[in-house]
Amino acid sequence: MTTMETNRLAVPGPSPEVEAERRRALRVHKAIATGLLLVAAVIFLACRFYESTGNAGDWVGFVRAGAEAGMVGGLADWFAVTALFRYPLGLKIPHTAIIRRKKDQVGEALSGFVGENFLNAELITEKVSKAKVPERVAEWMVVEGNAQKVSREAGKLVANATRALDPQDAEAVIRTALVDRIAEPAWGPPLGRTLDQLINEGQTEPIVEQLIQWMHRKALSSEDLIVRILDERAPTWAPKFINDIVGDKVYRELVTWTEQVANDRNHEARQAVRRFIYQFSQDLQYDPVMIQRVEDIKHDVMGSKPVQDAAKTVWSQTSAAIIAAAEDPESILRTKLVELTMQWGQRLRDDDELRASLDRRITGTAAFLADNYAGEVTSIISETIERWDADEASDKIELMVGKDLQYIRLNGTVVGALAGLAIYTVSYLFFGV
Repeated sequence: MTTMETNRLAVPGPSPEVEAERRRALRVHKAIATGLLLVAAVIFLACRFYESTGNAGDWVGFVRAGAEAGMVGGLADWFAVTALFRYPLGLKIPHTAIIRRKKDQVGEALSGFVGENFLNAELITEKVSKAKVPERVAEWMVVEGNAQKVSREAGKLVANATRALDPQDAEAVIRTALVDRIAEPAWGPPLGRTLDQLINEGQTEPIVEQLIQWMHRKALSSEDLIVRILDERAPTWAPKFINDIVGDKVYRELVTWTEQVANDRNHEARQAVRRFIYQFSQDLQYDPVMIQRVEDIKHDVMGSKPVQDAAKTVWSQTSAAIIAAAEDPESILRTKLVELTMQWGQRLRDDDELRASLDRRITGTAAFLADNYAGEVTSIISETIERWDADEASDKIELMVGKDLQYIRLNGTVVGALAGLAIYTVSYLFFGV
């Protein structure tokens, strides 16, 4: 069995119910055409019999001539119609069963005809330009109901596309693009450079200020703590009032000092904090010990279970949020889609330049497709027909047009009878019986 035979396609056709109705109608019309042919044959034979008795009048000749010509016309058209689809009476007469034998050539001719007359760039661009696609699209989009349809269909597309994604693939992408990329470089130098830049831009001053204010607030509330510590560590023989005096003195000095630091922006304590931050930024960039310490922290953080499961968590929550927003007509996403659709339609309707630009692009695209892909499109016709089974194709085509072709047989019988009658009449007038 050849490859072409194994790749045969079923010939497309109507539903079984419609096909059954068409077959019934074809049988009825065939019966009518054949019946009329048989009537002509019976009339002809009856006239011949009547003439053989010697008692026939002149009118019998007129009837016989009409019946004979109608019979010949009906037989000729029966042969012509039948020869399109099969061999008449099973006889393999040349140039019969045309559709069955010439199926592939018909497909090639049809594809060429479609390509030359329907898929040429000039005709397509003319039709597309006359269609005024941008104007129609604009008028359609500005209707709120249509904009909601766009939003609904876009939401379905987004939700279905999100569901269709393999979670493992999505998690792998997130892990590669986010988690692995974060874990790849050393953290110390980039953090140090960032901190150094913040210092140069003065962005660390709020941190220094907050630290100093925090120290002053702690100092204000530390009196009880200072007294308790002194009581715990003072000698047992020291009088209680001495501890209280010392504790009060330490508390006041601490509060005074933190207040001075808080009020003096150039206080030495502030400068010490600034020097510490600056040195920390340098250590992050250049101190191997500090860099390694940060790397150890990074490995602990990145190796933790929450971070390892981050890709799965991110995709699970993100996909659920996307689907929920895409399916909820009241969500911000769907509402914005409706608004954007109507706004874009309004702009397209009112902006002549934009509409003309879009029309040029549409016609240009149509012309490009016609110039470059018309052959591929029309080849589908010839290739598809070539893969059809010849007998099935002939049967389906006859089923579609056979009923109308039976009228050819009817007309052939009627016209033949009239022509025969006319010819016999002329002959009778000139030559007699």
